[in-house]
Amino acid sequence: MNLSKIVQARKTWLLGMLAGALALSAQVLAFEVLPQQIPTPPENPSTSAKVTLGRKLYFDPRLSANGTVSCNSCHNVMAAGEDGRPQSVGINGQKGGRSSPTVWNAAFLSVQFWDGRANTLEDQAKGPLTNPIEMGMPSHDAVVKRIKQIPGYVKEFEQAFGGKDAVTIDHLAQAIAAYERTLVTRNSPVDRYVAGDKKALNAQQVRGMELVKTVGCVACHSGPNYAGPALPLGTGFYQKFPMFADATLEAKYAFSKDLGRFEVTKQVGDKNMFRVPTWRNVALTAPYFHNGAVKTLDEAVRVMAKTQLNRTLKDTEVADIVAFLNGLTGEFPKQEMPRLPAYANQQIVSD
Repeated sequence: MNLSKIVQARKTWLLGMLAGALALSAQVLAFEVLPQQIPTPPENPSTSAKVTLGRKLYFDPRLSANGTVSCNSCHNVMAAGEDGRPQSVGINGQKGGRSSPTVWNAAFLSVQFWDGRANTLEDQAKGPLTNPIEMGMPSHDAVVKRIKQIPGYVKEFEQAFGGKDAVTIDHLAQAIAAYERTLVTRNSPVDRYVAGDKKALNAQQVRGMELVKTVGCVACHSGPNYAGPALPLGTGFYQKFPMFADATLEAKYAFSKDLGRFEVTKQVGDKNMFRVPTWRNVALTAPYFHNGAVKTLDEAVRVMAKTQLNRTLKDTEVADIVAFLNGLTGEFPKQEMPRLPAYANQQIVSD
């Protein structure tokens, strides 16, 4: 072999090594672990007193008009952070118009609700309280009045926020949000794999991991929460759904009936736009989509491929992607039902 061939062979080998390194780097960058620092508004730094108070408020049905619905009713932290229903059930058995999204890892979303109408967890916590279908209180003032009737709560608000007259709707929302920011599931098999443990995923899950890149799923489900890139609070990451019209799927699931973010902004370009949901723990949060119309993850993968990417996946591809998505189930911190402050000797909730 002459010198020029040796040089060319060496160059080819180096380029191959470089391409392999770049490919590995791209694979790692496509999948991220959750950051240790949780996005938090500067006006609501977390404290143990806020978290303790927020946990009690989260589980307390007395925040609803008839004392039957708590935050946990629709976002069950003893399970996957939602209620497993197509539409959540509020006071008097009323059903809402959308499927409740999981509260687990919601702290890493830059906006809340399917339509992004709340910029922060604090904003989100205020909404259901006075929604006539959800918790049904006549006003935020009525919520504050009820809480002030419970001596134990008054004391805890003063401890958490300082001073007299500490029971306000803003402080209530801040306490609930502080608790919700503790609801983080880390160390999923995918996280361990990305961190270097190549035994954390099986061969099928690795194939699925590669497929969600090559098929195009990670164009939306990117970032550490697999719900789009990490953005400043209040900056939503949205996607039109469905992107490609499919008469058969529309007739079956009626995805387009809900106009999504348009209901908030009234801008034509926002019709059928929704905040991209997280993939974390997605195997546990059936039924799927904003209207909860799809019962299985297998079918949800097929629907997404068809409506968002205009692709029909093979059965083996669907199975591999479902296996990968199961690998995003994280470790759930233990939750304990709190003892709620008592209201003694008389009724506090109206019939």
